[in-house]
Amino acid sequence: SPPRSPSASPGPARYLGQHLEWGACPAGATELVKAGAECAQMMAPLDYAAPGGPSIDLAISRIKAKDGAHRRGILLANPGGPGGPGLDYAAHLRSSMKDAADRYDLIGFDPRFVGRSTPIYCGVSPKAQPTRSRREAFEASVRNARDTARRCYEHGDNAALLPHASSRNVARDMDLIRAVLGERKLSYYGISYGADLGAVYAQMFPGHADRIVIDSVTDPALTQYENFQAAGAAQERGLDEWAAWTARRSADYRLGRTPGQVRATVESLSRHVDGGPLRIGGFTMDASALGLILRQLVSTEEYDDVMARAVRNLVDAAGGRAVEPIPELRMWLEVFNTPSPELDNQFNSANAILCGDGGWPAGGWPSDPGRYWRNIERARRTQPVFAATANAIFPCPFWKIEPREPEVEIRNRVPLLILQAKRDNNVPYAGAVAMHRRLKGSRLVSADIRSHGVYGRGADGLTPVPCADGIVNAYLRTGVLPAADVGCAHPDETR
Repeated sequence: SPPRSPSASPGPARYLGQHLEWGACPAGATELVKAGAECAQMMAPLDYAAPGGPSIDLAISRIKAKDGAHRRGILLANPGGPGGPGLDYAAHLRSSMKDAADRYDLIGFDPRFVGRSTPIYCGVSPKAQPTRSRREAFEASVRNARDTARRCYEHGDNAALLPHASSRNVARDMDLIRAVLGERKLSYYGISYGADLGAVYAQMFPGHADRIVIDSVTDPALTQYENFQAAGAAQERGLDEWAAWTARRSADYRLGRTPGQVRATVESLSRHVDGGPLRIGGFTMDASALGLILRQLVSTEEYDDVMARAVRNLVDAAGGRAVEPIPELRMWLEVFNTPSPELDNQFNSANAILCGDGGWPAGGWPSDPGRYWRNIERARRTQPVFAATANAIFPCPFWKIEPREPEVEIRNRVPLLILQAKRDNNVPYAGAVAMHRRLKGSRLVSADIRSHGVYGRGADGLTPVPCADGIVNAYLRTGVLPAADVGCAHPDETR
């Protein structure tokens, strides 16, 4: 919905005194419906600097605490992104939280401009044209980034909305949720971008931060572009680890008998797609899509089998065989080949935050497209598979809206818990160490796994890390942090 016009009740009281109409959650939110949750729409200022101006809607959900005698308060949760809808995310965490969940009202929310919270759209992207070389593909990515920035500015009410897309404002929305619900403090769990958001909240509202858990964070000293770049080398290391696993199963996948042979197979596939889109079944896949799919699969060790079967599938297609994509690969190909309003919203609300959090060229995104190309070519020497993905250009150099506020500098003593996988190749472990140094009151729980995300993996069908899950749940129950940083062994070593 478009921003609402000013009412006759301007100022903060207009928002703090609002009455929420709790009711049934959307029928499609199956986890919320199953949990017996209730949902509501809450008003928030579009611009916190001018609360008498237009308002936006925030979609929130609530699962009330079952243990009234030990109720702690509210716990908000964010699944990452940016651009990830979170209305049902707190409900998703409930099974991992065990009895700790009973002590909180679990609050899910779609961040501003995402999902059901005054969503933004930029319209359907032009269909990608085939390219026949790395350079052609790069030039096409520059045109696409420029076009996305233009469409996002011109579409609907975005010119009024986009100036207020920032992590600062999402954190302010979180604090408004706290205040409207009548709570003195809030507890929180966030993963990936949600972890960075938790750090922003603790920095901006230290007096309102209760039990905060942030899982898989970026380096606060790096720009957003630099954090993307830092992942390239880690992804290549993840590829090496997967290649060793696959080589030990050469009879099953036929991708090579040694790790070097397996890696060479993937590099050859990558070069093949650089020369033109690969056709598989009724789909086409370009180099950008291949890089993103491989990045997703190599991020999690439980995906090793899926990645091996997908690569085998693609190698067969590249060899001219008539093959259909395996179901897991088909899912990703459908994402890249079938535009939808939901994906438009998720991708472009993500762009809005990435460009709104200091994303102006002076804030970290190089303004010269040629620099991205030079960085890609330089990185190819040691990152033959992921250089183009890690150094890709975003719409931010062409964004039409300059950020209104600087990024939040993280540096405080708020007690909180940081989780990080040592072999995370989406946001490398070094970033969590850097964040830990800035957060003087934090404890760092490290898990020796290849994964993006440590807590609650069982809820996603992955192997849980009982050591980490136990520490988080104990902290949420008692508020007591571990006496020192903790290293959790690989789950296989604890059985």
